Amino acid sequence: MTEQRVKPEEKIFVALDYDNMDDALRTADKLGDTIRTMKVGLQLFFHAGPQILHRLNEMGFQVFMDCKFHDIPNTVAGAADSVTQHGVYMFNVHCGGGLAMMQRAKEAAIHRAKAQGLTIPKVIGVTQLTSTAQETLNREIGIPGDVRDIVVHYARLAKEAGLDGVVASGHEISYIREACGEDFLTVIPGIRPTWAGANDQKRVMTPGEALRLGAHYLVIGRAITHANDPRAAALRILEEVRQEAN
Repeated sequence: MTEQRVKPEEKIFVALDYDNMDDALRTADKLGDTIRTMKVGLQLFFHAGPQILHRLNEMGFQVFMDCKFHDIPNTVAGAADSVTQHGVYMFNVHCGGGLAMMQRAKEAAIHRAKAQGLTIPKVIGVTQLTSTAQETLNREIGIPGDVRDIVVHYARLAKEAGLDGVVASGHEISYIREACGEDFLTVIPGIRPTWAGANDQKRVMTPGEALRLGAHYLVIGRAITHANDPRAAALRILEEVRQEAN
């Protein structure tokens, strides 16, 4: 298979991590001519509910629903069925839920999309959070071994389950590509331009660094949403993305 080609303006997912819908929609409106996909996480979704998904779709955006489903297979299948009905472009599940859980999620998404004539959403597995340092993984979570090895193990499991790709830090991109192939999608959070400063994420990378390693999608939040001019910040990052694409 040949590597999937993603246009520069499609590579950036903006994390709308707001506690109210008005601010989220206001920022999205400012970015409407620059970025195609908005990420809706737990904070915004629990405040605004499914309405935020429909409002963003009405504005012409694709939606990545980032709620990281992790439960017994039947429950996650039900969640996948429900979220697919809202027309999301992508949603994620935790790889730690196991093979059967991931399989059921993908199957439910396909079944619901076909039944209602919708586009089948991409289902992505969450490997390890970018806030997970080595000590956190080993001492606190209780999983032995290197973060990289666990991420690659989960990526292989996600591929076996039929998922479209995984969420991982930029530091694991090349290992995932080697293990799962170039067409297996990598969605990379923890992306911080050099001019944006630090945050609470441990395993971070610049947009250019991640793209040179082969990332398909970059999740970027505060560097854009907390900027004095979100549109200008998005255009600055998009220019870096376009330079890497040439």
